[in-house]
Amino acid sequence: MIKIYIFEYYLSFSMFVKNINMPIYSFKEFIPVVDPSSFVHPTATVIGNVIIGKKVYIGPNAVLRGDWGLIRVDNGSNIQENCVIHMFPGTTVHLMENSHVGHGAIIHGARLGKNCLIGMNSVIMDDAQIGENSIVGALSLVKSNDILPPNSLAVGNPAKVVKQLSEDQINWKTKGTEYYQQLPQDCMNALNECKPLDSIEDNRPMQTSDYKTWKSS
Repeated sequence: MIKIYIFEYYLSFSMFVKNINMPIYSFKEFIPVVDPSSFVHPTATVIGNVIIGKKVYIGPNAVLRGDWGLIRVDNGSNIQENCVIHMFPGTTVHLMENSHVGHGAIIHGARLGKNCLIGMNSVIMDDAQIGENSIVGALSLVKSNDILPPNSLAVGNPAKVVKQLSEDQINWKTKGTEYYQQLPQDCMNALNECKPLDSIEDNRPMQTSDYKTWKSS
């Protein structure tokens, strides 16, 4: 019985280790490319024809499905928790340099310009183009083939441009993205699986930052 238990434990542990270390999958002739300076969370899934540049952060449970077309994520971009990137067959999805994709967003066959921000749980549909330095507000829907001009703020369902962003607002977005550009290295250095504590320890530190939400900054 002891030998059987040890074997079952070893088998379960081996499968667990394999799963947490293999979020990257080839598909047919395509093997994903991930720059060593980037971080893909062990619970994320990257499949097929995906090219990830330098200092890119891919968050927990994000899915990049390059089974039907190319997904290109340029340097300094981030794709946060529970995002999905996919396309119609034969389509390229391109996230240009410093693209910032918020929690739960879906990018389907679209192109994101440099330094843009896609708000949480937004959906960007096929062949849409998001202009450089633009922001799509949370919970918005950008329809297929829509083109948002550079430096614009778009919100709603369907998303409409409501204003041009000021230089200060663009700089605020850029600073927020810089936090995510540091995160890959921080995760490599300091993200460790652990057992939780039974109680709060004395003198528990607090995280602090001088970066605030736009209305608070």
